[in-house]
Amino acid sequence: MTRHVIEALGMSRVVIEDGKVVEIGEPKVKYCPLFKKYRNIDEFNDITIRENMEYRISEFGMCTGSRQVRMKDFLSFGISELLSMALTNKLLDAAVIAADGTGTCVLDDPEIIQGLGGRISGIVETEPIEEVIAEIGRERVLDPSTAVIDQFAGVSKAFGMRCGKVGVTIANADDAELIRNAYGRNVAIFAVHTTGTSRKDAERLFDHCDVITACASEHLRAVAKDRALLQAGTKIPVYAASEFGKDIMMMKLKELGKEPATAEDDRPDPLN
Repeated sequence: MTRHVIEALGMSRVVIEDGKVVEIGEPKVKYCPLFKKYRNIDEFNDITIRENMEYRISEFGMCTGSRQVRMKDFLSFGISELLSMALTNKLLDAAVIAADGTGTCVLDDPEIIQGLGGRISGIVETEPIEEVIAEIGRERVLDPSTAVIDQFAGVSKAFGMRCGKVGVTIANADDAELIRNAYGRNVAIFAVHTTGTSRKDAERLFDHCDVITACASEHLRAVAKDRALLQAGTKIPVYAASEFGKDIMMMKLKELGKEPATAEDDRPDPLN
């Protein structure tokens, strides 16, 4: 049996065992404009969360041995799309992400970055899925025996593999500060899954990250008013927190034929 814990759809804690949804927690956020736009979900509740999780399991094998690991469609503005584009354009040599079935891994194939990273929410715990590990290469998984999630150790592994500049996704300010202090500007730090971030940690994320997703964070939106160098998106903003982050985001905006944003037109409810 494999067990996976994901925070998804309004920060609800979802447990998946052997490809079955066995537990759904109470969501902290009830409404997300992106899920309304793309999945026509008006409210996160037990029914809509279960339906979406089961759709992901059946559609691309999330948390199972049938997991699809590649995806070619880079037409939206998420962190996996930014990382994939940065790898394609040689701005980064590798990306350290966390995914179901692998935990922390070091990737240099844009399609795998998009396939693994673009299809999941916040992965909290996972266990090894041998089919997924074999597909991406055991040598790229931080610990194939446990599928541990440790982004600092993942960055260390990336440099041990002789990567030059490395991108990494983090979900808390402690990891961002630790990685930045250890590796300086050799690392590009992308903050994801930021709902619930405190005001102090929102400031710290802007201190240490290059790109930050707002998710449903009230404090990140407030800090961004003074500190964001660039904003993309009006529903769930993505912020540039450094010049390197701004350059990556501008490249993606040009690729999509879009302009930077200056406001929001719809917000998650409630902000958290």
